[in-house]
Amino acid sequence: MKPSALVLSLCAFMATAAMAQHSDQEIKEDVARHRAMAAAHEAAAKCMEAGKGEKVCMAELQTACKGLAIGKYCGMKHSH
Repeated sequence: MKPSALVLSLCAFMATAAMAQHSDQEIKEDVARHRAMAAAHEAAAKCMEAGKGEKVCMAELQTACKGLAIGKYCGMKHSH
């Protein structure tokens, strides 16, 4: 097996094993968190479209994401 194929196989195995360790309840909670993060980011996009300014919109995003995701950008950060 080529080294790259071995790495891909190992990654696929690890991802499958990690998924198998979550209970149905944990998966439902993860889904809910992802939807909440998506809603917070959609609200931030609408805020910026409305011309409220990046500072205001990022403050609203941080408030919406408090305790929801890792980091102050609600689990997402892009370059500027």
